[in-house]
Amino acid sequence: MIYINKLIYIVPGKESVFDEFEKVSIPIIARYDGELLLRTMPGRVLEATIEVPYEIQFVSFPSVEHYERYRYDEEREAHMHLKEEAVRRSFMLMSYEIRAVS
Repeated sequence: MIYINKLIYIVPGKESVFDEFEKVSIPIIARYDGELLLRTMPGRVLEATIEVPYEIQFVSFPSVEHYERYRYDEEREAHMHLKEEAVRRSFMLMSYEIRAVS
C-alpha cells in the first residue's frame, strides 16, 4: 500500500478552475483501486512556518503501479490543462505502509 499526501496551492482567482479539474480527477482514483482518505481545506491552523495550502489531500493506492496508471489515465490527462492553469505549486509526499514481521 502506498499513500500520497499533497499540499496544493492555487493561483488566486482560479479556485473554480481547480474544482472543475477535481470533479473529473477524484472519481478516477477508484478506477485504479485507490481511495481518497482525506480532502480538506485548512480552516484552523495552530502553527505554521510555511504558507497554508488551499487544499490538502491524502490518497491511498495498492501499489505505485496503480498510482501511475491513475496519473496517466486518458480522461484525467484530457483535463490536465485545468490543473496547470489553476495550481501555482504543490508538494507531494509518497509513503509506504510498513508492517511489523512477527
